[in-house]
Amino acid sequence: MTMSAVYLDHNASAPLLPEARDAIVAALELTGNPSSVHGHGRALRAAVDSARAQVAKLAGATREHVVFTGSATEAITQAIVGGAKALGVGGIVVSAGDHTAALKAAEATGLPVTSVGLDSDGYIRLDQIAAAMAQADSFGAKLLVSVHLVNNETGVVQPIDRIEVMVGASPHYLFVDAVQAFGKVHLEFATRAPDMVAVSAHKIGGPAGIGALLVKGHADQVRLIPGGGQETGRRGGTEAAALIAGFGAAAEAFPAKFYAANVSELIRTTEEAMRNMAPDLVIFGEAAERMGNTSNFAVPGLTSAVAMMGLDLKGVSVSSGSACSSGKVGPSHVLKAMGVPADLAECALRLSLGWSSTEADVEAFLEAFSAVLGRHRERRGNAAIASRAKVDAGFAFSDAAAR
Repeated sequence: MTMSAVYLDHNASAPLLPEARDAIVAALELTGNPSSVHGHGRALRAAVDSARAQVAKLAGATREHVVFTGSATEAITQAIVGGAKALGVGGIVVSAGDHTAALKAAEATGLPVTSVGLDSDGYIRLDQIAAAMAQADSFGAKLLVSVHLVNNETGVVQPIDRIEVMVGASPHYLFVDAVQAFGKVHLEFATRAPDMVAVSAHKIGGPAGIGALLVKGHADQVRLIPGGGQETGRRGGTEAAALIAGFGAAAEAFPAKFYAANVSELIRTTEEAMRNMAPDLVIFGEAAERMGNTSNFAVPGLTSAVAMMGLDLKGVSVSSGSACSSGKVGPSHVLKAMGVPADLAECALRLSLGWSSTEADVEAFLEAFSAVLGRHRERRGNAAIASRAKVDAGFAFSDAAAR
């Protein structure tokens, strides 16, 4: 089996940045526990503290806001499950397009869960959030409202300013999954309305296995894993200093490299070229504001499973959506929430570019996509000829029988 030479699945996981690799190796060469007070421990604590400052800077937060977790999924679960326990809320609001991690965490709280829909462009239905809040207000209950800032499948950027105005001025709490937005948009956590925000390392060229939850002081009692007092008591367990160091280095290096890759222009030219090849191409969320690195599209009749296999054989890696479904290729809950017909959703493919993406990568994808599209049309043509031949044979049999 040959490894795909062209990687266009950054929303699943970005390639490790050299700066992150160097920081990880340097931290691995240190010995000890970051909580130890001797010299070895202090050296590791310094690496953790430095990374905390780097992550905080990129998030527009203070170091005190940053709680390191074992993944973004853990950060999301801490915010929702831990928040449900600590904040005294009576229910959870999620959107039907939220990441599965948020949807499962909401279920795990045991509280009533209100799922608000998406419109056909992929935007969260703000009227439904307002209705849920109004109903809770009538009972004197508080809600934890969970929304994603950038959809991981379609790249649609949610109207977070309007959501902040709605929830920030209310007695309800706001949690934002910013995993796909971190490093690409200005979060300015310290001055914005969200009470908690989840971010991840491996989406920005850091290592997998480390994430962070940004927490405002009034939500500081939100816990998930009790332990020995690490992360100022907010997340138990010895800090993974090497992974944290890699996270910090990635947070510092990623933005400049991401924008230098000019991914928005690469996506624009890719979509234009695909549409020239396939005029019936459908781009999901096309009318919405999208993160410039993401394109989720479909050619009717060309299933994602067939297309992905064909592209992979050409050395090109793309996906059909979220990578968090045990490698399973299946219909997207995001596209379903947008009202996309099931047969079209089964044809969805996602391109997601990042800091290492180049024009050569896009050209290789377009060449491979053209070949896959050609085989698809050839198969459809052969199927149509076979179907017509079968019909003609049926007519001939009927004529013979009549005679």
